[in-house]
Amino acid sequence: MTSNSHRPGRAWIITPGLHGDRFASAQKSGAAVAVVDIEDSVALPDKQTARTASEAFFALPAPSCTLGIRMNSLTTIDGIKDLAALAAYTARPDLIVVPKVESARDIELVAAVLDADGYTPDIWALIESPRAFNTLPAIMRAPRLGGVIFGSADYAASVRCGLGWDTLHYARSALINAATAANIPAIDAPTWELDDPGILRRDAERAKEIGFHGKGCVHPRHVQVINEVFTPTTEEIAQARAIVAAADASGGAVTTVDGQMRATPFFNRSRALVAEADRTS
Repeated sequence: MTSNSHRPGRAWIITPGLHGDRFASAQKSGAAVAVVDIEDSVALPDKQTARTASEAFFALPAPSCTLGIRMNSLTTIDGIKDLAALAAYTARPDLIVVPKVESARDIELVAAVLDADGYTPDIWALIESPRAFNTLPAIMRAPRLGGVIFGSADYAASVRCGLGWDTLHYARSALINAATAANIPAIDAPTWELDDPGILRRDAERAKEIGFHGKGCVHPRHVQVINEVFTPTTEEIAQARAIVAAADASGGAVTTVDGQMRATPFFNRSRALVAEADRTS
């Protein structure tokens, strides 16, 4: 297993480590990545119980998705205990989500402890503090970093701001810019409104528009909407193919497609979309 063997999916579902009865439903929800959480969803007195119980998440037969775990912060004793426990798991996660990352050293430490012969899990950083945003370029240079996830709730709590899209637009854009510069994917935070699919769809559409690869969720019923939004439509793929054909016909020179000027940036984006569509078809 290599750090690039599990590419990120569009929908990431997070399920609490103390609720073993939800493990199978999370894995069968249709999400491409299912993450068991032993950080924010688990109270301090229950950390050891969750740490032990979560190994069963990785022992379920024939998982249909990439399986991950969100450990505790490496600045806490529970984060250190998590690393020791994960190193001893018999059934091991494909992916490690490291919260409160503010330094590339966090990623390096997880890799140093967990990497072994035949096992190098993907390591993803949760970016969720103002200090993390100040050090994004250094974090992105961590050799074993597989991708980043926006932690909207913790970031908003730190800044003492609201969770609205406009309020957090700068943080999201900064994260996308840094991730793109480092050629790694970024996943948006969940939508915390559980019962309004319209809000979820609008949030997902905005996240896709500014460049996120996918979006987290905390309830299985959110998965379908996220998959629908982030999966290129038939029309988008057809338009991309038309732009690629026009680029080939013009020899890469500026041209027009459906009355709109198209040049190299549009050609490159369209080729990437066509390649993705052909790869997943």
